[in-house]
Amino acid sequence: MSFARRFACSPMALAAGCAQAFSIGDPWTGQPHWWLQVLSLAFLVWQLVHRTERTTSWSASTWGTPQVEAGWRTGLWLGWLFGLGWLTGTFWWLFISMHTYGGLNAVLAVMAVLGLAGLLALYYGFVCAVFMALTPSRRNAGGLAPALLFAALWTLAELARGSWFTGFPWGAGGYAHIDGPLAFLARYGGVYSIGFVAAALAALLVLAPRFRWRAWPIYAGMALVVALGGAGWAARQCAVDGTAGFCPVSASPAQPLVMSVALLQGNIPQDEKFVPGTGVMDSLRWYGEQLRDAEATLVVAPETAVPVLPRQLPTGYWEALAARYDGGAQAALLGIPLGDMEAGYTNSVVGFKPGQTEPYRYDKHHLVPFGEFIPPFFKWFTQMMNIPLGDFERGAVGQASFEWQGQRLAPNVCYEDLFGEELAARFATPANAPTALVNLSNIGWFGDSIAIGQHLQISRMRTLEFERPMLRATNTGATAVIDHRGQVTHELPRLTRGVLKAQFEGRTNLTPFANWASRFGLWPLWGLCLALVLWGIAGSVRGRS
Repeated sequence: MSFARRFACSPMALAAGCAQAFSIGDPWTGQPHWWLQVLSLAFLVWQLVHRTERTTSWSASTWGTPQVEAGWRTGLWLGWLFGLGWLTGTFWWLFISMHTYGGLNAVLAVMAVLGLAGLLALYYGFVCAVFMALTPSRRNAGGLAPALLFAALWTLAELARGSWFTGFPWGAGGYAHIDGPLAFLARYGGVYSIGFVAAALAALLVLAPRFRWRAWPIYAGMALVVALGGAGWAARQCAVDGTAGFCPVSASPAQPLVMSVALLQGNIPQDEKFVPGTGVMDSLRWYGEQLRDAEATLVVAPETAVPVLPRQLPTGYWEALAARYDGGAQAALLGIPLGDMEAGYTNSVVGFKPGQTEPYRYDKHHLVPFGEFIPPFFKWFTQMMNIPLGDFERGAVGQASFEWQGQRLAPNVCYEDLFGEELAARFATPANAPTALVNLSNIGWFGDSIAIGQHLQISRMRTLEFERPMLRATNTGATAVIDHRGQVTHELPRLTRGVLKAQFEGRTNLTPFANWASRFGLWPLWGLCLALVLWGIAGSVRGRS
């Protein structure tokens, strides 16, 4: 493709990427749109295939010629632009934390967001380049194989973004399907399996008219797609009401593990939260009162609800909290920083319950770059912001749950619920597997933005993967109870101060995803996608001969 034509199609690639971002959560309602995710990705595939066809005549003999080179260059450019629009439109709210609360110059903050999005978009540019190099766009060729190859490459890009350099998989395509017909796949293969099938469907929309319809594998593939869609619809109906006659009955405890919970949302202004004498004292007063007066069996306060180290608390504050839950029939989980200069600091959760000799402790494992640790060579950047940053110590993967009245409650802090493969480590021993997940967050750094709704959808996806309820206690929202079917049963209004009182039911069955991910992580998905890519390479080699 000539430079002029490549430049002319750039706005459309960017627009398709923005549509992909809106499919994760639109800026008007915050709701995901699964169909838009598939269509926007299909448009990218259409650009990759048809834009090249307009300038190049392909045949099996063109391998290794300048036309093929033009194809991969076009794929690199269009895939990168799509990724840039998608990722910028997904996590633009990082600007708020850097500029509004961090004091970074607005231009530099915009450049930082674009720089991060552009860097991560390289994954998608690279796989689109590989796709174009392996599948030259022949007019009378097509089939299931190119669609599977595209899905495998796209999923590899998603996996790499979520795993390499600490990982930042926020806004992965699979989250758009939390309310769609593919949501049932979460319990089998997790969010990335949903993304794989969605990418294959997107490619099929473009490549279907090019099929050789007499080939039986094509018929089989299309029948599989129809079967998946029907099964997805049926599973979604079950998830919503569970009353249809065809609904399978998932395993549940002989005696339901029902517990009352109070989730605290302090709505402490982010620009005051860590300021002594104002936000700190406001936090200590309000959360202290709620922890003292709550009547629920379990009380949960969000990340850094206590925003200072225990030794920095007013005299007697910590001792009064421990004494409050030392007797009776109540327990509490609350977020607090722990540690010292010698041992290092941790972003932690502390649990109080009757009869314990020491408080329960969970230390956050997956730390936030530039928030809880500073990557090498970037101290100059963080010194430009007025945010309390530092290097925290990591907790271990698969830490023990907080056991209370038959429940095994597995805390995770902030965006740790974005990493299902790490949460899965807690299911390695079925007898000790969590009965419920508990997320303690403070995303007040991002104001009243789409980040709140996106994080809620992330938590919902984890409930589908593990079929466990998720209790979310946050500073500004979304404080909510999500049941094991991914449905929000209770939620507080955002950016308000309040206590959410509800009941939840713990679960004990293990999903297929929990079974294999607890043992192997995401390596089976890596292996499957790499095998499909090797298959595509082998096919391209045969095409040359």
